[in-house]
Amino acid sequence: MTASTVLRGEVERIVAAAGAGLRVAGDAGTAAGYWDEAAAVLVGSDVRELPPRRRAPAVVVGLDGEGDSLWHLAAVLGAERVAVLPDAAAWLADHLSRSRSPDPGGLVLGITGGCGGAGATTAAVWIAQAAAGLGARVLLVDGDPWGGGLELALAAEEDPGLRWPDLSGASGSVDPLQLAESLPVAGGSSFLSWPASRDQPVAVPAAATAAVLDAARRGYELVVVDIGRSAGQLATFAWDCDRVLVVVPAQLKAAVAAARLLKEFPPVEAALLVRGRPGAALDGPLISEAVGLPVEGRVPELRSVAAAMEAGRLLEFGKRRAVRHFAASVLDSLGDVMAGGGPG
Repeated sequence: MTASTVLRGEVERIVAAAGAGLRVAGDAGTAAGYWDEAAAVLVGSDVRELPPRRRAPAVVVGLDGEGDSLWHLAAVLGAERVAVLPDAAAWLADHLSRSRSPDPGGLVLGITGGCGGAGATTAAVWIAQAAAGLGARVLLVDGDPWGGGLELALAAEEDPGLRWPDLSGASGSVDPLQLAESLPVAGGSSFLSWPASRDQPVAVPAAATAAVLDAARRGYELVVVDIGRSAGQLATFAWDCDRVLVVVPAQLKAAVAAARLLKEFPPVEAALLVRGRPGAALDGPLISEAVGLPVEGRVPELRSVAAAMEAGRLLEFGKRRAVRHFAASVLDSLGDVMAGGGPG
């Protein structure tokens, strides 16, 4: 959907290379007739209005030089991806080829905290550890460059392998096999972390992040993303998630903070993980009503978890019965993706 002849020409060549067919609509009224039956919907950077009551477009397509405005437009329109042409031509051709395939790839599960110190990183580590224990191919992603480095919680800061700064130049289509072979492993799952150093985080462009997550989806059965809580990190990662789980302590203040955070969420399926002991003052239904999301599980309140995080012993806690029960309940909610260790 575009009225730009330049964009139309660029996309026509890419679609031909992907072996697909293309319909072009110059406005929302014309596009509405083809929208729901298309395998993928691309909208140009000149588009400001979508047909009413239609699913979100797959990709916002723009030209080199339009920069961050494309990502802002994608957020407004609810688009899943951004393609900056001509650099992203190979990625877009590959994306279109896969959009016509019956295999959509693995599940991307985002974890964020409803308030500071909620325990999102802890929950993400335990869920990834449990899924790997079932035999699934799992990648644990550190989405917070200001979090101090997920690798510290795994006691894996010395393990060789790529970290986010090494992937800052990624663009187009990233080979999923090469990515998997280049990442370190801890607790049975691969992980991609920010370095645990005092240096300022290296800026990783949004296009590089999208390319890496796209390769992760193709290479793993489950990708668990520890998103962080900032609006910037939610904008970077949450749009690529199939589902987002919000960890909320069983406290009124935490519930209020979580409700505010939801305003930054994209239109993605979301649910709560309530952290607390059974019989807490605020139970699951009350938290659910206050936040406006269903409860999908309860994160166990265990002594010394914070100390274990500091000491890099979080994976040891993941073997405890209460933790295994929690993680299993979350994985069960994912349905067939985790049944019997995934489809692979």
